[in-house]
Amino acid sequence: QVQLVESGGGSVQPGGSLRLSCAASGFNFNSATMAWYRQFPGKEREFVALIDPLGGTTYVDSVKGRFTIARDDAQKTVALQMDSLEPEDTAVYFCRAPVGWGQGTQVTVSS
Repeated sequence: QVQLVESGGGSVQPGGSLRLSCAASGFNFNSATMAWYRQFPGKEREFVALIDPLGGTTYVDSVKGRFTIARDDAQKTVALQMDSLEPEDTAVYFCRAPVGWGQGTQVTVSS
C-alpha cells in the first residue's frame, strides 16, 4: 500500500516560514526521486522542487533561494522548507513519488 502523507500546511503572514513534510511508505523510497508540486485555484498542478536519490535538487525559478527540499532516507520523509513566503505561494502543495501522489496540504500566505 503506497502512502504519501503530507503535513505542516497552514496559514502564515507574508515573509513567514512553513515546513512541509511528506511521510512515505509502501515503495522503495531510497531509490526514488521525490518532488513537491503545487496547485493554485483554477490552475494546473505545477512543479516546485525535486530531490533525487543522491541528494541532487532542482527548483522552479520562482522559489529558488526561498525554498529548500531535503530527504531523510532513515525516516522515509521528504521536507520542503519554505522561507520568505509570499501571497503568491498560496496553493495546495502535493508530495509526489514515482508511484503516486499525496492528498495535498493547504498553504495560505496572507496578512
